[in-house]
Amino acid sequence: MSKPATTLLALTLAAGFGGFAAIAIHEGLDVPARAAPAAPAAAVPAIASLPPVVDGTPLPSLAPMLERVTPAVVSVHTKQRVKIRNPFADDPMFRRLFPDVPQERINQSLGSGVIVDAAKGLVLTNHHVIEGADEVSVTLADGRTFPATFVGSDPDTDVALMRIQADKLTALPLANSDQLRVGDFVVAVGNPFGFSQTVTSGIVSAVGRSGLPGMGFQNFIQTDASINPGNSGGALVNLRGELVGINTATFNPQGSRAGDIGLGFAIPANLAGNVMRQLASTGEVRRGTIGIETQTVDDQMAKGLGLESTRGAVVTRVYPNSAAAAAGIKPGDVVLTANGQRMDSREALHNFEGLQAVGSPVALELRRGAQPVKVEVTLREQPRSYDGTVLDPRLAGATFTELPERLRQAGLDGVLVSNVARGSRAAQNGLQKDDVVLAATSGEFSDLGGFRASFAQAPRQLVLRVLRGNARGDLPMQ
Repeated sequence: MSKPATTLLALTLAAGFGGFAAIAIHEGLDVPARAAPAAPAAAVPAIASLPPVVDGTPLPSLAPMLERVTPAVVSVHTKQRVKIRNPFADDPMFRRLFPDVPQERINQSLGSGVIVDAAKGLVLTNHHVIEGADEVSVTLADGRTFPATFVGSDPDTDVALMRIQADKLTALPLANSDQLRVGDFVVAVGNPFGFSQTVTSGIVSAVGRSGLPGMGFQNFIQTDASINPGNSGGALVNLRGELVGINTATFNPQGSRAGDIGLGFAIPANLAGNVMRQLASTGEVRRGTIGIETQTVDDQMAKGLGLESTRGAVVTRVYPNSAAAAAGIKPGDVVLTANGQRMDSREALHNFEGLQAVGSPVALELRRGAQPVKVEVTLREQPRSYDGTVLDPRLAGATFTELPERLRQAGLDGVLVSNVARGSRAAQNGLQKDDVVLAATSGEFSDLGGFRASFAQAPRQLVLRVLRGNARGDLPMQ
């Protein structure tokens, strides 16, 4: 039989086997189990690891690969103590009459994780799986359970790293996820709806996917392998049993609890591995920045700039002493590509930038007037926070940080007030922790770097436009 015919037969059998498996499972749920007669000794294959054959062709099976993979996929259990807000809890008479009224409740959740270093006991999962947890434990495929120690996490890529103290662990090797192609077969392993060690299969539906609402920096692998609540943090593997992604999200217009409709998303192994190495080394992630502010090119801009199409990010500000300034980028330049990837909007460029490490070289294709320009920038470290005193004395006591990426994906620009010292000038001016500063009389800005640059000249009157919860208002800073 020729090689193409053999391949076609194998794929046909694989499709048939998938249908057979589904029918067999369905029938197993509907009818009582029946004992089957033992097969004669002659029917046992000579080599136990080989699957059955049809016309001399082995029937495809993922079982041998999964025997190596599933021991590395774990269940992640979290507990969070939440205080119950009872309006009568401070009343001594109420406490005397009702001494057994609980003052707190325990919220529990279940997710998945992947062992990536057996010697060190390192386990990768999603940040949202362990976010806010007071206790985290990990249950292995063999049933053993161990407490987990938090190593670090990165909310903006939804990656977290934990450590367990255990022996006889199995780890998954990380594949080069940049080599994934649409159509490659992949397998998801995790704990959907609490059903541990569940395996689903499919193909890579898309790579480099972004634009999901409510998520952080995005470069997702999209797959039609079923991913449901509880799969978060689990493994997406190729047919060699290598980790190509960390399952993190599913899309369903009726909500994630409604189940899978074939739109699952995973963090690529290359991105997760980069974040993991930084967390294991320092406990935090350092990001590079070009050092520019941009706007998405609209029809009017495209006409004024003489562009052939309405796409790109036009530079509106270049920060002093930035990578962009060193490379000679100027306001008015239009960024069209970065490392060969199309940058159709300001959001696309921001997302690309947020996924790059400090020191990364980035080749940019620009349009300057009527001329195409190519520059290469070496990304510099992005500041994580600024003390208000550095910006303006009227902000003394407040700490400003970059806005969480999930809020940016929801359409917000600005900076976050991460802390306000009690009794400080900022506190006296009414600024509070978790306020989002949307605008200020110091000048225009969209991120932390722009906020810092807007104070190059101190404004005579400083007023901050603040989002607090769902309410917006203006705060004069005295």
